[in-house]
Amino acid sequence: MLVVKFGGTSVGKPERMKKIAELVLSMPGKKIVVLSALSGTTNALVRIGDHLLAQQHTGAQNEIAELEKHYLQFSKELYSSEAYQAIGQEIVSRYFSLFRLLAAGKFDDRSYRELLAQGELVSTEFFYHHLQERKISSRLLPALHFMTIDENHEPELEKISERLKPILESVNVDILVTQGYICRNQNNEIDNLKRGGSDYTASLIGAAIRAEEIQIWTDIDGMHNNDPRIVKKTMPIAELTFDEASELAYFGAKILHPSTIVPAQKYGVPVRLKNTMDEKAPGTIISDKGSKHQFKAIAAKDGIIAINIKSSRMLLAYGFLRKVFEVFEKHKTSIDMISTSEVAVSVTIDDSTRLTEIVAELGKLGTIEVDKNQTIICIVGNALAEKEAVLQEVFSALGAIKIRMVSFGGSHNNISILVDTTQKDKALNLLNEGLFNLK
Repeated sequence: MLVVKFGGTSVGKPERMKKIAELVLSMPGKKIVVLSALSGTTNALVRIGDHLLAQQHTGAQNEIAELEKHYLQFSKELYSSEAYQAIGQEIVSRYFSLFRLLAAGKFDDRSYRELLAQGELVSTEFFYHHLQERKISSRLLPALHFMTIDENHEPELEKISERLKPILESVNVDILVTQGYICRNQNNEIDNLKRGGSDYTASLIGAAIRAEEIQIWTDIDGMHNNDPRIVKKTMPIAELTFDEASELAYFGAKILHPSTIVPAQKYGVPVRLKNTMDEKAPGTIISDKGSKHQFKAIAAKDGIIAINIKSSRMLLAYGFLRKVFEVFEKHKTSIDMISTSEVAVSVTIDDSTRLTEIVAELGKLGTIEVDKNQTIICIVGNALAEKEAVLQEVFSALGAIKIRMVSFGGSHNNISILVDTTQKDKALNLLNEGLFNLK
């Protein structure tokens, strides 16, 4: 069985929703189709929720009315027969009555989460009834019946698998349609997966049922070797290992969220990235197989802060690093990179929320220097640590770019360098030329 996910832009217009129906029909075997909310819907629902939390009811009602008009027009264009246009109008009426009901009552965090879930529920009903109008055998598979998270907001993968198995055994259709992003929490309340959203849902389902493949359909031709918004000439990557994809996702490749890879990797289910705007493009396959000792791709992560702690007490002392790490643990701030010398340690963070408190406490251990507006550039390839003269190639490509920190060896698949953000664009282009010979 395939698990096939389509994002908001893929279902953002009626003609695109019709197109993904054709795509799904062209795929062999049984499929679980995971849909996001229609493009722009979640942002609109966030605005409505923010208005309601601030008790700005007029603003909320205006947003609701504007979104309702969009959905009524979408429904009108999606269905061709009068009977199904009536069904579409009933769907819109039902959900927007709920929006107004939520807006009229006491609006709290629980109401907010329930509101945000409606986008996926509407899009899947629209798509399911489009399939029904075309007399295509299909069934709605409500994510709220099987997708759950625990008290730590972590998906309960084994329980998800246990719930899905009897459902799949009892249903004899080729296409099951379900919602991405939404779930139930430990209190059985409507909630969401936050990290990775609908992609994460697809990966969890694929892992839970040990799918043949998970396909993530977006509006991009798979993963590229560099950021096409900054670098003029990039190339799509045919294959990546799970580890390579995880590194790229964590360090800024926007096409995937880092969490997406984890469930699929656990059970070795391949993940394929495809483009709904060009279904013939090969895309990128992510699996446990891949070529070694090759530079695969580069990603950049902005908003990094470097903190340098210099102290003579560190020389020949044990326990110093533990004290440093305890400060970050206390303030729930994770570290991306670390570099040490005899009398200094440098770390990077991407969350400045508790920076003042962190610097104050670290000041008790030594002299502190803080550099803001830094960027981590991540160079990824399978088993790069085994490649001869690999750092020489990287430094040679960067030329005169000033490097603040380097991290290499902690991962066999990743070389991370820290540069000032003003140097990021130049560094990405130089690496593209030096490592991939793309100018």
